[in-house]
Amino acid sequence: MTIPEKKDRSPAVAAAVILLVVGAGFFILPNIMLWIGTYSPWLAAAFGALFVLAFFLIFWLRARYQRGRGL
Repeated sequence: MTIPEKKDRSPAVAAAVILLVVGAGFFILPNIMLWIGTYSPWLAAAFGALFVLAFFLIFWLRARYQRGRGL
């Protein structure tokens, strides 16, 4: 069994950190949406939609960055 090099582990660690942060965000998202919903239900829906889109945007930008570096 060989130990992976730091270059091989770095993308996996970055993805794990991103997933943990976004997972925590999704965990508190309902409370935030309910709080925003007291002002405007449309604003709460827009915030939720933007949060979900941001999840995919992070990984799209990360893939572009890695492609540019040849990883």
